[in-house]
Amino acid sequence: MSKQSQLNRSNHRAITMLIRSMLQRWSGCLAGTALMTVSVASVVPEAATAQTAPLNPTLDVGIVQRFGSNSNDEIVLQPLTGDRLTLKFKTANQEQSVVTSNSVKLNITPQQLAEPVVNERVVLSTHRSFESAEDSANQWKARGVEVELAQPRQWQVWAKRDTYKTPLLRRLLMQNLRSNGSTSAFVDTQVQYQQPKAAFTVNGYRYERDELEITTANSRTQVTFNRDEHGRRLYAGSLRLQTNAYGTYTLVNQVPIETYLRGVVPHEIGLGAPQTTIEAQAVLARTYALRNVRRFAIDNYQLCADTQCQVYRGLEGAAPASDRAITATQGMVLTYQNELVDALYSSTTGGVTAPFSSVWNGPDRPYLKAVVDSVQNVWDLSRDSLADEANFRAFINSRTGFNEEGWNMFRWRVENTLPKIAADLKQYLQNQQHPLANFTTIQQLDVVERSPSGRVQRIAVQTDRGKVELEKDEIMRALYAPNSTLFYLDPIYEPTPNQGTAAPSAQPASVDTAQANPSPSPDPARVLKGYAFVGGGLGHGVGMSQTGAYRLGDLGWSSDRILSFYYPGTRLEPLNSSITFWREPETSDSLATTTKSRLQSKPQAKVQSQEKTTRQPSQPSLIPGLNQALDDKTPLRPRL
Repeated sequence: MSKQSQLNRSNHRAITMLIRSMLQRWSGCLAGTALMTVSVASVVPEAATAQTAPLNPTLDVGIVQRFGSNSNDEIVLQPLTGDRLTLKFKTANQEQSVVTSNSVKLNITPQQLAEPVVNERVVLSTHRSFESAEDSANQWKARGVEVELAQPRQWQVWAKRDTYKTPLLRRLLMQNLRSNGSTSAFVDTQVQYQQPKAAFTVNGYRYERDELEITTANSRTQVTFNRDEHGRRLYAGSLRLQTNAYGTYTLVNQVPIETYLRGVVPHEIGLGAPQTTIEAQAVLARTYALRNVRRFAIDNYQLCADTQCQVYRGLEGAAPASDRAITATQGMVLTYQNELVDALYSSTTGGVTAPFSSVWNGPDRPYLKAVVDSVQNVWDLSRDSLADEANFRAFINSRTGFNEEGWNMFRWRVENTLPKIAADLKQYLQNQQHPLANFTTIQQLDVVERSPSGRVQRIAVQTDRGKVELEKDEIMRALYAPNSTLFYLDPIYEPTPNQGTAAPSAQPASVDTAQANPSPSPDPARVLKGYAFVGGGLGHGVGMSQTGAYRLGDLGWSSDRILSFYYPGTRLEPLNSSITFWREPETSDSLATTTKSRLQSKPQAKVQSQEKTTRQPSQPSLIPGLNQALDDKTPLRPRL
């Protein structure tokens, strides 16, 4: 693995991620504010591009995130019988290697700091999903603010810490953001008294180290993490413990993608699916992983192991059926105009898939369209748009002829009381430091806007302190009750004296009722108790429906036909050196042209070339005079 010691320091974190991944590990990530396109040739050495075997790049997957956020966190590493662990770390800047056949326990030692440390960052926006966070980051960059994407718990867009590195700069930034009308940004200030320190004991010696590499002869390691969602799992490849941007640690699994899929496919689609359905899932999981390696550039790895990326559990659950599907599709990816598609998929669509922009902010993908999830002519979207409330209610009350028919989450009804809705919303607003977070009661909910595919675009919540509007997938973060954004609201009332003791509950509207009263408002003559969320689907509903694909597989559809149904206009092809992994979407205020990022024989010269193609901002910075302040090297003492 070659190393580039002369890379520009301002791009160090992003470029280091790319270079570390050369040869057997690779990545494409955003450096600075330049818009880059990452292609297979960027990450595969020239000699390898002519090979006929499918490419099998190694991924960096964060299998334990935020290790050390709890003082009792503990990881146990164990080799298989007859094998040994090799641990590599540094002592006094010297490489050290220790070998053991015993298990090794990693735990956390809280270290008291000599004096309190103020950790501070400017949070520009907070999001439920990476997709909306990335679009927000692009918008901030277009306005002249340098940013980075983070996931301390929720996805956030931060003002770049290396740029806004003093209290004065951060407050200048906030002052100008507010003067320009921003309401989402805030300064997150935390005073730290202790620092979690990773420690391990091997061969009778105890070590405290921030970085640790773990390998075995047969590339198999058992990992036991004492959080319930993890437990004990077997991982292929190697492991690395490293620090993250939040003062804790990440345990990263470095694993070839075809092996990685063995821990993804059975958990994402289930082994009861038809074989061609599992093959379609394998293609999507492979494509999704390759396209999304930029997600955790801030923390120097590529993917996570939960539903914020794809569920990955190492070799646990690997089975012959899923292994056959991975082998049958080895190296195959889904593309559109020679670029990997945004291979999004969800459990259940509710009978109609959603375009990208119906769920997240950002430009639409031409191949992610509204598709009625049926092989029968059950609904004509061109004639009966689901943006119409009456049409939508009629659609939700249709239950036959769909691919997802018979699945529990195809149609659902969830009732919630006003106090519970208020508690969920209050928590959401407090996390965002919203000015209305101190409201007491909710008075009314209204669907304000719905997309042509039926997804709620905006919902208005009237509180005793004012109105809060929630948009797209943020609705799912603020309101716990709905299982998707494909729903309508029915008010639920307290029983009145003449109704006796039986409390009535709202019923799903019939077609006639829906058309007569498409969006019922609360009745002022009765006491509003809560709302019923009546809808369909589970998850975002973009791309392939996993339950719908079961039906298509049962009908004898091939994997490529299933993929064409959910991703029209796309192409199934082997991974090759001409394919672009990811191209940052252009925005209306784009600051730079898109460039090809390819590792040549002289990487340093290529980096310079990329910088030359970057245009200067086409509009003044948000912050007058800030550039001069950025050049001021005088250290400032933080104020508590």
